[in-house]
Amino acid sequence: MHEKFGCKVGLKSPAHITLLPPFWMHEEKEQRLTADIDDISSYAQPFTIATKNFSAFKPGTIYADVVVNEKLRSLKAAIDMFFSVSDYKIKTETLPFHPHITIATRDLRKKDFYEAWTHFETKKFMAKWEANALSVLRHNSKNWDVIHTSFFKM
Repeated sequence: MHEKFGCKVGLKSPAHITLLPPFWMHEEKEQRLTADIDDISSYAQPFTIATKNFSAFKPGTIYADVVVNEKLRSLKAAIDMFFSVSDYKIKTETLPFHPHITIATRDLRKKDFYEAWTHFETKKFMAKWEANALSVLRHNSKNWDVIHTSFFKM
């Protein structure tokens, strides 16, 4: 995507599945946030994540589609529940949960989207791996950095 269409946004963060939309927070609250993420992670157990091909939010985002399973759905629900009652004032997602791994997004021009999508729409991509942690990312005004990782109990 970068070589053919100049898309860089997808390269500015590690591959991830977003469980909580981006939010702004004072740095002095991060220590408390990471402790709370550690607590949430302590109740989760590793589980398998699988992808099944590619999909798109037309006409601007192309992504690897993640298969929703009950453990992923439960983790998302626990995170949403925690943050909906916490005093962080972080909004949880109001749209239905649609886990995905973004390949190209905001800098994929509409005129290029359809050419790129014809490449990806029939391409097969089946992968599986063990999800074993939650990570907190912080934007440094250029990229997203992982600032904390909490491993699930084994």
